[in-house]
Order: sequence, then C-alpha cells, then structure tokens
Amino acid sequence: MTRKVTKAVFPVAGLGTRFLPATKSVPKEIMTLVDRPLIQYAIDEARAAGITEFIFVTSRGKGALEDYFDSAPELENALRTKGKTQLLETLEDTNMDSGAIAYIRQHKPMGLGHAVWCARRMIGNEPFAVMLPDDVIAADKPCLAQMIEAHQEIGGSMVAAMRVPEEKTSSYGILDIENETVGGLAKVRGMVEKPSVGNAPSNLAVIGRYILTPDVLNNLHEAKEGAGGEIQLTDAIAREIDEGRPVHGFQFEGQRFDCGSKAGFLQATVSFALARPDLQEEFYDYLNDIVPLAQAAE
Repeated sequence: MTRKVTKAVFPVAGLGTRFLPATKSVPKEIMTLVDRPLIQYAIDEARAAGITEFIFVTSRGKGALEDYFDSAPELENALRTKGKTQLLETLEDTNMDSGAIAYIRQHKPMGLGHAVWCARRMIGNEPFAVMLPDDVIAADKPCLAQMIEAHQEIGGSMVAAMRVPEEKTSSYGILDIENETVGGLAKVRGMVEKPSVGNAPSNLAVIGRYILTPDVLNNLHEAKEGAGGEIQLTDAIAREIDEGRPVHGFQFEGQRFDCGSKAGFLQATVSFALARPDLQEEFYDYLNDIVPLAQAAE
C-alpha cells in the first residue's frame, strides 16, 4: 500500500523581482489576493489534502513569513475586547501549531531542484508534496487533494499538468506522455525543461504541484546544473523515468492562475473577488462601468 503523503515543501526563497518595488521589503508570498496572502491559499490547499507537516525553504528577508504564521496576542486580545469574533475566527486560519512548520535556508539561488534538496533531512524516507505558491488553483476539490487521492492508487511520482498553447511551451517543463490521459492520469516517458518553440514533445505543461518519492532526493544529490545554470527539479524527476520508476502527469480539475506574473496576479484578483459573496455585486457593477470606458479609449 502506498504511504500517505503528510509532508509538503514550500520553496519560498525567491526574490520576487518581477514585483519590485513592492517586494523590496515584503516577501512576494505575503502579497494578497483580495485579503489573503498567496501563501495562505497554498497552506489551506495543503491542509485540505491532509498535510500535517509544512517545510518552508526560505532565504534572507523572509522573516515576515514566519511572523505571519505565528500567533498575535495583542491583536487577538484587542479583537476579543471589541467583540469582533468573526475577525478572530479569520485569524485562526493563519495560526499554526508549534512544530507544524519548519524553516530551512537556501543560501544561494540555485534553482527549484536545489531548494527541494535543502529540505531532504526533514523529509526522510517517505513520499512528499512540493507546492509552489505562485500557482494558485481555484477548484471545487483542492488540486493537491485530487493528486493525493490518485497517488494512493498508483504510487510513484506525480506532477500536476495542464494543456498550454504551443507558443507558450518554452516557458514550462513539458511532458512526453506514453498515452492519452485516462481519469486525469497519463504515464510519462520523458520531460523537457523549457523546450524551444516547435521542439516540445506535447503541450502538456508541468504546474507547481508535485508528489515525489525519496528517490528524487537522491537524484538531486547527484544532479548537475541544468537549464538556466540551475539544478532543475524536472531533471531529477526525469531520471526516475530513466531508471524505470513510474512518473505520472495528472490533469487536475480547476483553474490555475500564474501569480508569478503581474497579469496573472491581476486576473486572479478579479476572479477571486467575483467569487466572494460579500464583494461580487459591488465589484461586478464596477467592472461593468469601466470596461466600456476602456474599450472606448482604445
């Protein structure tokens, strides 16, 4: 029987340079979609999937992340005194039990694969998840929960995947699959990191959710620099295939937003705001007012 996945790694050491100057003093993962930071969406998804141990791979200047998940006694007492029970309940989701989160430093920006490798001692000899907070996925059943459910049946390593336009394949890790997806799953026979346009084996792109075996950590330990001069997680997963261990692509149900880009972040903000009962009517009316003005300006 496949061992249940209870640990998740969150690589959050990046500088967030695409969002400067905001990220000069605020970690990108703390930037908010409506009223919740990106990292909260990732943590909530992980909790809903049964994750109980959270491993953050950080760097200098990320202290705000640690503070965010700590208790805030003065704020909580002030809200309690004023009888603001609903806000107190909202804060409960941001508190983590002592020992539930571990923080590990990545001292040099050597790529996603290296960031995951940094967490090896916390992972041990069991399957684990990797979640990239930049990828926010709106779904009725959280993406990671969908993946863990499928992983319980087939084991091995698994990557979340989605179809992308051919002209955008050079921005992703792309899967070479043995067969068409069945029940969301496709067996992978190869992976290519950011292939040039026209040379991609498919248009099935890897998205920031992974379930990996400890063997991948061994591959990372022996890895050499790949695309972009970094240690690529994609290369370590591809080695699993070369050595005869199963890797599957999982096409999840839901909508993915690339919040690592400004346009994707804005799209996610609009989508999540329109999904909020307390905001949708007023916000929808505003959009109806400004869209004709924007069209006329063109």
